[in-house]
Amino acid sequence: MTKELRRLSILMLIMFLALFGSTSWIQVIQTDELAANPANRRALYDSYEVQRGSIIASGSAIASSVPSGDLYSWQRVYTDADMWAPVTGYINPALNSATGIEQAMNQELSGTAGSQFLSRVERIFTGQPPRGSNVVLSLDADVQRAAYEALGDLQGGIIAIEPSTGRILAMVTSPSYDTNVLASHATGEVNAAYDALVADPGKPLSNRAIAGDLNPPGSTFKLVVASAALASGDYTPQSTLPNPATYQLPQSSSVVHNASGGTCGGGDTVTLADALRLSCNIPFAELAVQLGDTAIREEAEKYGFNLSFELPLISTPSGYPRTIQDDAQTALSGFGQGQVTATPLQMAMVSAGIANGGIVMNPRMVDRVIGPDLSVQKTFDDSEFGRALDTALADELVAMMVANVSDGAASGARIDGVDVAGKTGTAENTGDEPYTLWFTGFAPADNPEVAVAVVVEDGGRQGQSGSGNTIAAPIAKKVMEAVLGR
Repeated sequence: MTKELRRLSILMLIMFLALFGSTSWIQVIQTDELAANPANRRALYDSYEVQRGSIIASGSAIASSVPSGDLYSWQRVYTDADMWAPVTGYINPALNSATGIEQAMNQELSGTAGSQFLSRVERIFTGQPPRGSNVVLSLDADVQRAAYEALGDLQGGIIAIEPSTGRILAMVTSPSYDTNVLASHATGEVNAAYDALVADPGKPLSNRAIAGDLNPPGSTFKLVVASAALASGDYTPQSTLPNPATYQLPQSSSVVHNASGGTCGGGDTVTLADALRLSCNIPFAELAVQLGDTAIREEAEKYGFNLSFELPLISTPSGYPRTIQDDAQTALSGFGQGQVTATPLQMAMVSAGIANGGIVMNPRMVDRVIGPDLSVQKTFDDSEFGRALDTALADELVAMMVANVSDGAASGARIDGVDVAGKTGTAENTGDEPYTLWFTGFAPADNPEVAVAVVVEDGGRQGQSGSGNTIAAPIAKKVMEAVLGR
């Protein structure tokens, strides 16, 4: 072989290896990224021919595909669409749009995920039509229905979590919408329906359980402040705090009152446990100033504040100000006002972390992905977010929360024969706007099976007359009863 021919052969070999390497990289390493790229029209067109996998809850499909007889081959159909809307979302190939699990698990449902490569190859060789995989959710259909019916037509959101695992058992928001309408292939009708939903002042497209316009958590945030106090080592449940009937914010002319308008029980001082049980604002405002803004922020972040979670739905971060606040703002933060905002997901994580001996689990809502041949292609494991509180201190906070329900401000969550731990919140908004009503808690207190958080916006239609105890707590009670089978 001549020198020139040898050089040409080497050059051709190098070119071949470069081509082979680049195509292998694209087809194997970058397959998930390319499949998810909205500019990849080929993937979109291919997906029309695929019978999309089902979304499954409690063994039944809540989203499935049926033949459509049009260009798109398959029509997505949703069961109990309004109830499951914040979970499933919708997909519409005619508009190339998707939300919820349909979007977050699109590759698995459409059969284009990297983990499904061998399955796709096998179906090609066997001549079987392409199929997507089924996504099995952690949500419990009975608990979801109980939450949906308990919230009714009130404006708000609910989330229920298994404390020891982080598995989400229910996710409800109201007002909701019919996902079947937005999944229709009649483009004009879908656009009209979507525009009407966007224009609706109730914001039915918002998932209030994990996102949307966040609300101040009110007195439910006192759990975080109490946690910071116990963690500091300077306070116990029996530590005493000053007990005036009014409290002027530091370096401010603003005055804070307790909900009762008087002192927090009798006496010149009140214990931390009683201040939580009676949900008094002044002692917690004073406590927050004593602890300091940094300590409260650090404790809040141990429970997940200022972070977004991938469930795989993406949550909006609940907020505690990252910049140092002055004492007046810190005092307001002590009872969940000021610049503190939260989702029901976040407040459920606070309760779940306390219930789980101080360990906060990462929330998740998918258990596994099952192939068309019923093989398990992927599983999702429980994982720890971190420790927020030592176990012994968490037990002390549990006892304080139990007293809050059995003999305190959260009596609306009582369940006969069950020790319930909880905390209510009645958060003020600007001026004469209706209050935002909250409850978060768990049951049974000694062996927690469920942690729940409820937010009811617009005052539960009672303006500033409603309270977390009269409206939000009974809703949470029904959700906990559904989990406990009562």
